[in-house]
Amino acid sequence: MTAYRSEFRLTRPGALIAALPAVLGFVPEKSLVLVSIERGDLGTVMRADLADDLPDNLAQLAKVAASSGTDRVIAVIVDADGARCPMCNDDHRILCEELAVALDFHDIDLYAAHVVDRVEAGGRWHCVDGCGADGVVDDPSASPLTAAAVFDGRRLYPRRTDLQAVIAVSDQSRAADLAVIIDRRHEERNALGRRDSGGAVVRQDVEAVMAAAARMRDGSEIDDQEAASLACSLIDIEVRDTLYALAVGESAAEAEMLWATLARTLPDRWRIEPLVLLAFSAYARGDGPLAGLSLEAALRIDPRHRMAGMLDTALQSGMRPEQIRQLAGTGYRLAKRHGVRLPPMRGFRPRVV
Repeated sequence: MTAYRSEFRLTRPGALIAALPAVLGFVPEKSLVLVSIERGDLGTVMRADLADDLPDNLAQLAKVAASSGTDRVIAVIVDADGARCPMCNDDHRILCEELAVALDFHDIDLYAAHVVDRVEAGGRWHCVDGCGADGVVDDPSASPLTAAAVFDGRRLYPRRTDLQAVIAVSDQSRAADLAVIIDRRHEERNALGRRDSGGAVVRQDVEAVMAAAARMRDGSEIDDQEAASLACSLIDIEVRDTLYALAVGESAAEAEMLWATLARTLPDRWRIEPLVLLAFSAYARGDGPLAGLSLEAALRIDPRHRMAGMLDTALQSGMRPEQIRQLAGTGYRLAKRHGVRLPPMRGFRPRVV
């Protein structure tokens, strides 16, 4: 499930459906997509797999929709095999009837429901309830939201699996070997002690992470020893919280590349902090799909992770990126305390608390 809010004027089904890849970050297939309507604009967008257990999850989808404050929702069912199948359309109608009941519990109206065979130019859609309305999907590449996404530097993926590959562990064998190296490095650091009165340890760790991030722009790779060192640094609370500030700095892109690289490289126990840092960075620049996917992975490893849980709640409720950026103020406050010089901020100033 992904929740993402963006400004887009609702016009007609063909245009709305064409905008979905830009909002979700990928072209949806076999999906139920819920689009909330907020003061006539496209609000929070949620997606769930069109799977056998979907009816059991409708109450949760309705709850997330309610948290955004909407009172109307449009449903889009993406089903290439079933879009032109009369029996399948009965299944789609029953699903939407159950969805309407779940939404009504939260005083939300199912404003419209459409079935589409494919989300691409020339795809065909029709209304679920047999009203007779149908039409053609506009070209997604010509959607105003696609242009806005490209302008913001977001990459759009052909499938959700392509987006998942951004954070998926790329070499399980290497990750298993790294687990041994990282555990040994962690024990050595604990034996040496982690704190000094001047904050030099935190400063050195933060500077080492920033140096690794700076090398990302040149295509540099991280060897096992550096990966182990970075993994140990990121579980230090003050190091990690300082690094959240990088999401609003001029080196945000390089930092985000580092978090993604570590997420693909480290074993599960040590992937959590890079995943949450990646989620925060993506959220801060408005990339809800990548933020949601990263948080989903982090919470699957550790459901009790506080920052991951807080960001997930914010994302699901439709909190805007500019509000999330304010959290970077903690990083600037910690950097000042430890004598760390962070990159300049990009055009906005977080509230330092």
